[in-house]
Amino acid sequence: MQNATGTVLAKSVGAVTVLTLNRPDSLNAIDGVMAKELQSYVGQVARDRHCRCLILVGAGRGFCSGQALPSTAEEEIPEDIEGLIRERYVPIVTGVRNLSIPVLAAVNGVATGAGFSLALAADIRVASEAAWFSCGFANIGLIPDAGATYFLPRFLGLPRSIQLALSGERISAEAAHQLGVVARVYPPESFEQDYLQFAQELASGPTAAFGRTKQALLASLESNFDQQLQREAELQQASSRTDDFREGLRAFREGRPPQFRGR
Repeated sequence: MQNATGTVLAKSVGAVTVLTLNRPDSLNAIDGVMAKELQSYVGQVARDRHCRCLILVGAGRGFCSGQALPSTAEEEIPEDIEGLIRERYVPIVTGVRNLSIPVLAAVNGVATGAGFSLALAADIRVASEAAWFSCGFANIGLIPDAGATYFLPRFLGLPRSIQLALSGERISAEAAHQLGVVARVYPPESFEQDYLQFAQELASGPTAAFGRTKQALLASLESNFDQQLQREAELQQASSRTDDFREGLRAFREGRPPQFRGR
């Protein structure tokens, strides 16, 4: 998958697909065109059997500053905000969340509003030391959307989530790391190299099992204990029939690192 033009740039690095939000002059604010392109690429990734990890990153100084807002008084504000959210953001965050491969948000700069939500929709977040996060919605009199009210209480608990949502405070990369929102923080000068290496490590793992692991963990948020035990048994049965499981056993017996293929 290669595309060097547009509001979303796509490239493949081995088994890793990198989607770069490409409106750097607006800190990669999401407009209608970008939303459609991002939906399309996430759909392509879902169908691509060769892709074993997806990276979301931003061009320039920002990851994503959220919804593109009217910059002058003459620009009209959409009347059907509900429809806009359903049309643009629900397919994006649902598509990202439902991917069976690992999704890594590489947050290189500002991630605010719907951009923060997009980062939260990924499975794992890494950040440049220069990055920062904010709900941001309260600053313009709106509520968090694009999944933020779902993700934040599950990541941070209710009290901290309410504080962040109401205050609109900025969270540094290091603070986000301490909160557990960010897995790793990298220096800006080596950020691209570092996040690509991390993604390639994920892509070389048993990605079929990773997909089932994600499925089980996400379902646990809505399941009771007995339901989850049954789900684990069913998903483990499916995992035990994969080539990766057989390779893992062979590697264990032979005392060597496994060479997983994601199937």
